[in-house]
Amino acid sequence: MIYPTHLQPGDTIGIIAPAGPADSDRLRRGMFFLEEMGLHVKLGKNIHQVYGYLAGTDEARLADFHEMVTDPTIKAIFFARGGYGTGRIVSAMNYDTIKNNPKIIWGYSDITYLHTAIRQKAGLITFHGPMVASDISKDDFDELSAGMFKQLFAPAELIYSEAISPLHIHAPGEVTGVLVGGNLSVLVSTIGTAFEIDVKGKILLIEDIGEEPYRVDSMLNQLNLTGKLAEAAGIVVGDFANTDTEKNLTRTMEQVFDDYFNTLPIPVMSGFKIGHCLPHFAVPLGTAATLSTKRKTLILQPGVK
Repeated sequence: MIYPTHLQPGDTIGIIAPAGPADSDRLRRGMFFLEEMGLHVKLGKNIHQVYGYLAGTDEARLADFHEMVTDPTIKAIFFARGGYGTGRIVSAMNYDTIKNNPKIIWGYSDITYLHTAIRQKAGLITFHGPMVASDISKDDFDELSAGMFKQLFAPAELIYSEAISPLHIHAPGEVTGVLVGGNLSVLVSTIGTAFEIDVKGKILLIEDIGEEPYRVDSMLNQLNLTGKLAEAAGIVVGDFANTDTEKNLTRTMEQVFDDYFNTLPIPVMSGFKIGHCLPHFAVPLGTAATLSTKRKTLILQPGVK
């Protein structure tokens, strides 16, 4: 794996919207947070475009990404928001260019498609973390979430324990492997494509938002039937936000998790505040991680050099 170089105060970061359009006011508030960390900000040329539910045409969004990758003054690429659209541009990305210009790439949700494609095609470690306009700009953006950006300024081991949130054991064990994954619905949408998520021998992270239990059941069933759950070395269940159980009172999200995870011969824990939530524990994808149900911890190796 390729480790991007850590940030230093005074570095310039690029912000683009490769999926849905970002609210301008929220984008400005998020930029102020980054500037307070001592960073300079450069916006993508097309970041304010709106093309229906997309932040500009596929060509415009892809052009912004490639420009940030090749610009030697840009040390990191942060995404304004998720939504939908990154899966539309991954087949046209230049992965050799990404590999030859490694830099920090930070975001989550629909960005899961980019994380997966870039890791598997370019071998670059990326970061699953809160985004500029959809998270950082919130009035209740908390201290723990803000502190997660420190991992970009110096190599640092990250430790998630029950000091952050209660964790529930579905299947016991301890394993060390590369952490991969992200948004569950996006991961499922990669199956059968050239960018299908590779989980063999790896620790799989899943999270999502606004999905009813039957929808999560369906997606986990697809992962199960395609052999993904059997191939994984461990599973980290992040936050499943804004779930609606009132429409399906016979099954809760916890019961769905139990159905698919409790009999697996690998360690599985849920309750991690990773995803569409605050606090949002940001993690590097592609680095080694150790999941231990005995200690109830997830330990992650640094994602920068």
